[in-house]
Amino acid sequence: MTAVAAYQNTDTERTDTEPTSADRTAVRRRSLSQPLLYGALVLCALLTLLPFVWVAGGSLRSLDEIRSDPGAWLPHHFTLDNFVRLFRTQGFGRFLVNSVVVAVMVVVGNLVAASAAGYALAKLEFAGKRLAFGAVMGAMMVPFTTVFVTQFVITVDLGLADTLTGIALPAVALPLSVFIMRQYALSVPDELLEAARIDGAGEFRIFFRIFLPLAGPAVATITIMSFLTSWNNFIWPLVVAQSMSTYTLPVGLAATSQAAAHVTDYGLMLAGAIVVMLPVLVLFLCLQRYFVQGIAGTGMR
Repeated sequence: MTAVAAYQNTDTERTDTEPTSADRTAVRRRSLSQPLLYGALVLCALLTLLPFVWVAGGSLRSLDEIRSDPGAWLPHHFTLDNFVRLFRTQGFGRFLVNSVVVAVMVVVGNLVAASAAGYALAKLEFAGKRLAFGAVMGAMMVPFTTVFVTQFVITVDLGLADTLTGIALPAVALPLSVFIMRQYALSVPDELLEAARIDGAGEFRIFFRIFLPLAGPAVATITIMSFLTSWNNFIWPLVVAQSMSTYTLPVGLAATSQAAAHVTDYGLMLAGAIVVMLPVLVLFLCLQRYFVQGIAGTGMR
């Protein structure tokens, strides 16, 4: 009887563990949906890469070939002449250095201002806290064109026109950077900071020794976004920079790509686009893992 009962129990357990028809249907749907999802993602990636492929192919074509067949994806004859002429262009080195200097000022300014403001808005109590956060949110919603003239007048009044500081100043404390750091700071446990205060640590020590090491993903996110904002900025440097000595790379390339009789040198422009694109691509690849963690940690989806 005991052996029969054990056999029946074993048979019952096998029956209970066997997949039902609903489970089989779910597995079948999952096996069908995953290839479709991956196919859609690959298609979106290819569509996104098409302009970059055309720019890369055009940068390796001669100017005559671009004009004769502008829609071609790949060059008939590979040439690096566009890049050679680009690096030999008068002032190219100065434009590159100016862009790097402005980008460093913008990134450092955003890291300092956003980390301090975000930490204060998330973890400290002070009068006007809600009003300050409302001002940050309001600044995020205001288009740049509405304050463009005001910022230019202030820059001129401060004597910063035609300077790299004047080009970088409006972007050294972006509202989006403050918002990202504030949202990430909310995810840091208050108990951790309270334990540090009980041990006698001051706010500055807590900020530098505890909060900032934990905010690596948010720091990476702010670094990428602020660098991208500064590196690709064209309109503001075009207005503020009044001489070629203060041109940034996008403005300098636009100014020097005009050939004789005001005919655009497309080969030079495409080669310049590749050069401008590479630093952003390298930075993103280096900080990609932290960037994704930062976006997920701030709730920005």
